[in-house]
Amino acid sequence: MKQFLSITLFVFLASACKNKQETTQPLIENISESVYASGIVKSKNQYDVFSKVNGLVQEIIVKEGELVKAGTPIIQLSNKTSELNSTNAKLAAELANANSDKLNELKGNIELLKIKLKSDSLLFARQKSLWTQQVGTQNDLEQRELMYKNTLTSYNTALLNYNDVKKQLNTNAQLSNNNLLMSTTTQDDFTIKSEREGRLYKVLKEKGEMVTSLSPVAVIGSATDFLLELQVDENDIIKIKKGQKIVLSMNSYKNQVFEAKVEKINTIMNERSRSFTIEAIFVTKPPTLYPYLTTEANIIIQTKNNVLTIPRNYLIDDTYVLNKDKDKEKVKVGLKDFQKAEILEGITATDVITKPGK
Repeated sequence: MKQFLSITLFVFLASACKNKQETTQPLIENISESVYASGIVKSKNQYDVFSKVNGLVQEIIVKEGELVKAGTPIIQLSNKTSELNSTNAKLAAELANANSDKLNELKGNIELLKIKLKSDSLLFARQKSLWTQQVGTQNDLEQRELMYKNTLTSYNTALLNYNDVKKQLNTNAQLSNNNLLMSTTTQDDFTIKSEREGRLYKVLKEKGEMVTSLSPVAVIGSATDFLLELQVDENDIIKIKKGQKIVLSMNSYKNQVFEAKVEKINTIMNERSRSFTIEAIFVTKPPTLYPYLTTEANIIIQTKNNVLTIPRNYLIDDTYVLNKDKDKEKVKVGLKDFQKAEILEGITATDVITKPGK
């Protein structure tokens, strides 16, 4: 019987303690309204390196983590078709430039015809002179005249032929040289180079892997300057202003808090995530940073000092609290953060309030 009474009393006391609800009193303290944002660390002027042409990775010239300057070769690509086209263009250019021998041959023929034309002209003039003196025959005169006219025709034809061949060869040579220049330029595109000075943080391709102009091959950025790229929900973006303070934490630095400020607001919304991207710069930063480190941040919208606050979990529908007798008291709420809420009207710092039950 005594054992039964002891158990009953224990159950009653345990039930009474369980039903006893927590209480608290409002505090006078500072409160800040903030907007949550998540994002990553990026190096300043960070960019993805793209190839201008398609090809296979023949050699990775620069190792990850090394510093590069503008124009530094990073990756060498190979493309057999392009190499053959370049070789053919070079041969065509050499052949076109070597055709000067043909022009010299034609020019030599013109010189011979010019000498012959002069000789035939003199012989024809002499024969005409003799004919006027009744020396020689009509046939001799006609033969000299025919020979002179044939040589003149051959000379003029040789001049036209020379000019035509010269024009054609010059055109072919120019086209061949242009093709060689374009081929050489294309070949140069198979060496992927850095566009600006910085650090090579990541090589995204391996030796022997296919590269296209549609996908990046490397990531380059500043070796010393870093910024934050944060995503803010569309419902909160109108609250964000340049210069606002940001308090942030990083998985790489557990239990440490750093400070930044809003530097730039990108006004184009990402339709898939329904968020906006903002850029922030560090005010206090970790000693070592790398691109793509993750961060969680609170952007401080406004701060009030020495105001009446209560824990947010003591609020009912953001409108009521329970007094010490568990009766509802209507309150007017001001700023709210993740843990507490400002009370403008309804209770005072001396009041005791009860935490609502679940």
